[in-house]
Amino acid sequence: MDRCMDRRRMPVVTVLATAFALVGTAPPLSGQTDAWVEARHEMVRSQIASDRGGRTPVTDPEVLRAMRAVPRHLFVPANQTRRAYADSPLPIGYGQTISQPYIVGLMTELLGVEADDVVLEIGTGSGYQAAVLAEIVDSVYTIEIVSELATAARTRLADLDYSGVVVRAGDGYYGWPGRGPFDAIVVTAAASHIPPPLEEQLAPGGRMVIPVGPPLRVQSLMLIEKLPDGSITRRNLLPVRFVPLTRTD
Repeated sequence: MDRCMDRRRMPVVTVLATAFALVGTAPPLSGQTDAWVEARHEMVRSQIASDRGGRTPVTDPEVLRAMRAVPRHLFVPANQTRRAYADSPLPIGYGQTISQPYIVGLMTELLGVEADDVVLEIGTGSGYQAAVLAEIVDSVYTIEIVSELATAARTRLADLDYSGVVVRAGDGYYGWPGRGPFDAIVVTAAASHIPPPLEEQLAPGGRMVIPVGPPLRVQSLMLIEKLPDGSITRRNLLPVRFVPLTRTD
């Protein structure tokens, strides 16, 4: 598949929401199959696989299948359930957000993952991106710096039978050395620069997708590829806005 992006046609993709306190609790993990199936199909059809606004549609069949499968409404706070399938980021508490569906689909497609790949995610949040990846690959390792979000995501993913996802609370800047190298790495918060430990933990032939730039301003979504000889290529794809990547030091 041609993954080249035409930046002239790409608007700024907003993945930033104002920091809100978490209000209410997540909806119960039941009834997640029937009532929301149509909403997920419509989300994929009208947002992710659409070229509306001049943006590049997501076309990878496995990514679209995964987006139809994951019950996004179970990954947002109860007071946001009715907006779960809207094309916008939503607050999940602690100043963090769940990214808009389009950007989740786009970043997943850019990784180009296959079933036997091992993927690292930096920024678990509510666990939605990890769940989408787990619909495609067998092994996802994900790190969340907010321990409360990590605990909630671990429970949520286990209750939904995403047994291939391992969640750890910690500083994602350093990656997960004991589990690498990784076939793909996705970073769901904006870093001021590309963390060298993440490039080191990327396997030859692997890809990393990461937003890079100043906090609370327009950033660049970048595709990092490690060639078979170990050399690195870096490409700016499109302007985005993400919440900042936070550190413990």
